[in-house]
Amino acid sequence: MPQIVLQNIKKSFGAVTVVENLNLTMAANEFTVLVGPSGCGKSTILRMIAGLEALTAGEILIDGKPVAHLEPKDRDIAMVFQDYALYPHMNVARNMSFALRLANYPKKEIESRVKKVADMLGIESLLARKPAQLSGGQRQRVAMGRALVRDASTFLFDEPLSNLDAKLRTQMRAELALMRRRLEKNMIYVTHDQVEAMTLGDRIVVLRNGAIQQQGSAEQLYKTPVNKFVAGFLGSPPMNFFDGTLGETDGRLAVSGQDYHLPLPDAMRARVGGLKDDKVIVGIRPSAFTIANGDPAAGIRLDLPVVLPEYIGSQSVIVSRLGGQQIQIEVSSDTPLGDNATLTFTLDPRSVYLFNPHTEATL
Repeated sequence: MPQIVLQNIKKSFGAVTVVENLNLTMAANEFTVLVGPSGCGKSTILRMIAGLEALTAGEILIDGKPVAHLEPKDRDIAMVFQDYALYPHMNVARNMSFALRLANYPKKEIESRVKKVADMLGIESLLARKPAQLSGGQRQRVAMGRALVRDASTFLFDEPLSNLDAKLRTQMRAELALMRRRLEKNMIYVTHDQVEAMTLGDRIVVLRNGAIQQQGSAEQLYKTPVNKFVAGFLGSPPMNFFDGTLGETDGRLAVSGQDYHLPLPDAMRARVGGLKDDKVIVGIRPSAFTIANGDPAAGIRLDLPVVLPEYIGSQSVIVSRLGGQQIQIEVSSDTPLGDNATLTFTLDPRSVYLFNPHTEATL
């Protein structure tokens, strides 16, 4: 499988620049996920790789060869679109085989490829149906099948699950993960859903305003985010943020704010040495809070009000207040949550993140 390299990519639409000087290398046989909020440039990057958008500047290298000047059909790439893009007058078999028929493949090879991919996707019984006779999930499988029969070196996915309901999206996400294991192909997947990114990608590239914020495995990005944006974007429910002031209590570094005081690990002292003032942004994930068990050595103790309990099955999410801000806390759904209750939590000091309030970089 080829290595794909984006060199100093730039894309502008008139006076508006959506991707600026982007450099990215995608390893052979890697599932790379481009993730970010709407308008961050991720779909534009995918379309430039496919050849559907011309580059304003820069170059795309596939296996060391520049391809920015090549037509889409000459790049050995197959693409799955968000809106399926199926031909309504053709049945499933003819939709899947369309590109092969255009390329004048032998009839027996076309039939063999279509059958093999249909079996893999579980749509062999649908080959005689037309798109109007299919559900949303079935149409998405057909769209994937149409790309897979081409046996290209690289597959591009442009938010392929965004039109599906939540249950079907979860099912299709699992099928994509299983398909990934069976196929030794480059796959580049665009989504704004951080759950899809974290469960599917070998490597996740987080984008914001056309620039890469951070890239790495799901675990790396979740545990060691480089800035506030990445920390808040990955994780569900998202990380809680509130303002704080650094100081010392009995010789120990601590951060304080409205209604809270949090001692910090000694290892944090060296990382905050470059601050120009003592103001910071504090970040704590909802999962970092634990119902207190009476052990005084368990960590920082916080008494927090239950503003609103949200029961979601195996877990409940509590809306509470800390540092003058509304925060979310994950607890077991068995936790008793009365109206206007106050619960005591413990918090490991190592689970507290600090961010520079000016640059938003992680300290």
